[in-house]
Amino acid sequence: MNTRSAQLREALASRVVVADGGMGTMLQAQEPSLEDFEQLEGCNEVLNVTRPDIVRSVHEEYFAVGVDCVETNTFGANL
Repeated sequence: MNTRSAQLREALASRVVVADGGMGTMLQAQEPSLEDFEQLEGCNEVLNVTRPDIVRSVHEEYFAVGVDCVETNTFGANL
């Protein structure tokens, strides 16, 4: 088992783990342009390539308030 998985399992076994919340809402609050979305309005995954600074800033905001983990910005990649 890799180190991160082991650390997460240990944390889950010993306390409440807080994860991130409304990724899409936080991304939209940054007001990305249609150009940022490569003309695919609302396709948040595109921001990983075109505006990684926005995605990073959302993750940093969650960590700043004490979450333990954040998810990637892959809305359409997961069922």
